[in-house]
Amino acid sequence: MSKCAFLGLGVMGFPMAGHLSRSGHDVSVWNRTASKSKTWASKYKGESETDAATAVFGKEFVFLCLGDDPDVEAVFDAIEPNLAAGMVVVDHTTASADLARRLNERCQKRGASFIDAPISGGQAGAENGKLTIMCGGDETAMDKARPVMKSYGSRITHIGESGAGQLAKSVNQICIAGIVQGLSEGIHFAEANGLDVAKVIEAISGGAAQSWQMENRWKTMSEREFEHGFAVDWMRKDLRIALTAGNSAGASLPVTALVDQFYADVQAAGGRRWDTSSLIARLKKTES
Repeated sequence: MSKCAFLGLGVMGFPMAGHLSRSGHDVSVWNRTASKSKTWASKYKGESETDAATAVFGKEFVFLCLGDDPDVEAVFDAIEPNLAAGMVVVDHTTASADLARRLNERCQKRGASFIDAPISGGQAGAENGKLTIMCGGDETAMDKARPVMKSYGSRITHIGESGAGQLAKSVNQICIAGIVQGLSEGIHFAEANGLDVAKVIEAISGGAAQSWQMENRWKTMSEREFEHGFAVDWMRKDLRIALTAGNSAGASLPVTALVDQFYADVQAAGGRRWDTSSLIARLKKTES
């Protein structure tokens, strides 16, 4: 079993670190709000640390699960002096590929390795240990980290060199944005025409229109219930990263840019913490 530090105990990180502990790994945790670390240590076997640098000292693996580029960089600055040769830093934050490449270089200078490994699957996936993980970085480091990540990941794919994991996560979010908007418009169209939405979904869900979003969100979307995990604020952060990377690469993302503005409408309507299926909330029936 491995010596691990897990930094960042939000709705995703808290259960992920728990799976590491339950798998028999030696785990130390740190969170910016210290009470979360103490709560975690009261539930799982492991150590709660009040200092991120202390948490990573002498560890084989360091896992990060934070909010955005500035959060990752600030925590990395704090732990960098305690990174040693042979250590593997795995960043599960959805952040930019540029940041991943910079941190990879900084790790290499200390003889350590860096893997950008953003995750998909939501809070339920984290709690059930069934996350999808998209990874960029050195293949040797991947071989070392993969058995440990299997504690909470059911699909772990090495996409390519440093930054490739983050770019793959942008692909994921681009696809989700378009699908949720299409599903929102489809349900809205059915409602506006007086159709039984449940029967419509039954009819079309076995064909080409089927998607995870349709299967898992159509009912709550039709009932305007938006308390199912990944928040609009976080989605806009992810789409900002995707649009920035797309612009740098010369990729045209017109639908993504449009849906990003639709999410801005949801935020303005008070839906910052609603889940991403809340796009339907901005669609209103017009008077004919």
